[in-house]
Amino acid sequence: MNSIHDMGGMHGFGPIVVEVDEPVFHEEWEGRAYALSIGWFPASQYKEWGGFRHNLEKIPPKDYLNMSYYERWFFVNEQKAMQLGLVTEEELNNGNADPNYLMPQLEPHPDSSLGPGRLDLEINAKFENGGVVRAKEINGRAHNRLPRYVRGKTGTIISDNGIYALQDTNEKDEQPYDDPQHVYTVRFSSEELWGNASHGNDFIYLDLWESYLEFA
Repeated sequence: MNSIHDMGGMHGFGPIVVEVDEPVFHEEWEGRAYALSIGWFPASQYKEWGGFRHNLEKIPPKDYLNMSYYERWFFVNEQKAMQLGLVTEEELNNGNADPNYLMPQLEPHPDSSLGPGRLDLEINAKFENGGVVRAKEINGRAHNRLPRYVRGKTGTIISDNGIYALQDTNEKDEQPYDDPQHVYTVRFSSEELWGNASHGNDFIYLDLWESYLEFA
């Protein structure tokens, strides 16, 4: 993740306001936006759909900050549906499906697609519990799940959580799902991450794919 979409460890956004008895949805339309995202789930089985998070990261920073949480969700689904021809702009404008409009056929993921769940595979682990590792400096226009604030920082392997297909999205906006790797829980001290603006007893634990890490 890059740009404003990776806000972890950033300052200047004010305190977090905790709302007492906060409802799941503040407005009815938010629940409908959530339902729409769940309804689109079968479309994620196709290569052209790409990763949801990657599409969120394509929202210009100024627009991203001005949108509420579910406005971003709705915007991503709306734009992706129009881009792929699943709906037309006219259908979105009038709220009615065109019975004469034929949706295009989308290309499914290849047979090598492994999905997002834990995999029952035997692959040698590169790192061991207690090992000291460094998070790589990973940048680019594609999507990855290595927080910016941890890149180049040193941590300790706490556990090996098994093997999962890498969930990154390539620059073609496709999520290949065909790179199985070990995923480790890595502990980083707050002092390592934020220096003097930290506390010696505070730690951050992150679950990271093997390809995000190197020996320190």
